[in-house]
Amino acid sequence: MGMTSETPEHGLVGRRTVLKGVVGAGVLTGLTGLAGHGTASASVSGSDAGDGGECGVARGWGKVADAFRANFEGPGEVGAACSVYVGGRLVVNLWGGLADRAANRRWRRNTIMQVASTTKGATAICAHLLVQRGLLDLDAPVVRYWPEFGAHGKDQIPVRWLLSHQAGLPIVDGPLTFEQACAWDPVIRALEAQPPLWEPGTQHIYHANTYGYLVGEVVRRITGKSLGTFFAEEVARPLGLSAWIGLPARHEPRVAKIHNAAPFSVEELLAGMIRVTGLDAETVTAWVTALYSPGSVAMRAGELGGAFTTSDYFTTRAWRASEHPAANMVADAHSIARMYAATVSNVNGVRLLNPATVARATEIHTDKTSMYGLPSGLNIPADRSFNMSLGFWRACPPYPMLSPASFGHPGSGGSVGFADPDAGVGFGYATNLWNFRPDDPRATNLANAVRTCLG
Repeated sequence: MGMTSETPEHGLVGRRTVLKGVVGAGVLTGLTGLAGHGTASASVSGSDAGDGGECGVARGWGKVADAFRANFEGPGEVGAACSVYVGGRLVVNLWGGLADRAANRRWRRNTIMQVASTTKGATAICAHLLVQRGLLDLDAPVVRYWPEFGAHGKDQIPVRWLLSHQAGLPIVDGPLTFEQACAWDPVIRALEAQPPLWEPGTQHIYHANTYGYLVGEVVRRITGKSLGTFFAEEVARPLGLSAWIGLPARHEPRVAKIHNAAPFSVEELLAGMIRVTGLDAETVTAWVTALYSPGSVAMRAGELGGAFTTSDYFTTRAWRASEHPAANMVADAHSIARMYAATVSNVNGVRLLNPATVARATEIHTDKTSMYGLPSGLNIPADRSFNMSLGFWRACPPYPMLSPASFGHPGSGGSVGFADPDAGVGFGYATNLWNFRPDDPRATNLANAVRTCLG
């Protein structure tokens, strides 16, 4: 494992140490001097702008740089980025490694990445903006905004159950094609015709894909704009984000390539879930067997009536160009952190959500219902499985984030964004080495370092 001889993108800027991402087998030139000290000063000159600034950490935040470097050396990265805001100020802005290993293309400041279900947090923010403006009532039936939704006993489902994954609509019977999923309206018609799997409000399960269509259609009915357009105009543009739900073609060259981590066995999966949940082996085995066997509801939720039966679609321009508000945001870590920071603090004059909205949006709901599809007598506590509020995960052992007050959303493969209202933190992490292990430590390592730096 050797260091590159390439000229770094940035040199020294005054007395500030700038950290450079380089190519090679996961080596980050310039990070070795920060190991263990936690007092590095670095350029974060983009702290008052949306352009991401320069690569580095503010004084006192070197331990996050240490953790970022260690992720390349330990659990492994191909390319990655991490940003942190505190009190509306950018204190960590790191990137490094490779955006495309085969092409030997470096991860740069303007590299963007598909962040999968981290998208759901952005979609939730859009919905809560409408609540805050008095345009959306969480307790109103969905049919107030979307009359056709009420067929097959869905006329009394309140909006909040769409956000909390309690509406009973994790699947559509289909059949749907990938092209229909990208076209939006065929999925909406299928959801209108779909009967709930359970009495709405009495159980929950992750609505992996339908969440985005359900919430997105309500936003469209109220505003006349697609979710991606509303997000662009009301969230991304005011904050100067590099983040899109429906990526314009001109930004395609910036997208990092997905690389898959090594496969793992069922035994390793179970061991990882036992480790992160603290549940016993018998409980975890029964849970995994019930929810993730072929044909289970959880598996069908990912297929969207046959539209997503293979993973090939995820690498296509058609996928990135269309709008899937549950799963296809393309963004950089800085934008994810900046977005979440603006939910709990003022970021360059922009505050997305006020404290009352945040308190309402982050009330946990799944602790009051059981998980659908489990065998009789098997109870999985929400805080060990699916600790969901109104569109946001709340901190729990599987996703500890920063503190019990934290809220956000992870994405398949490892990306995550979250805010902590008590600490005034916005956090974003994006990676192109997609690791599906439940005990993937990379984001947790970074969040732990943030906690240490906060003191």
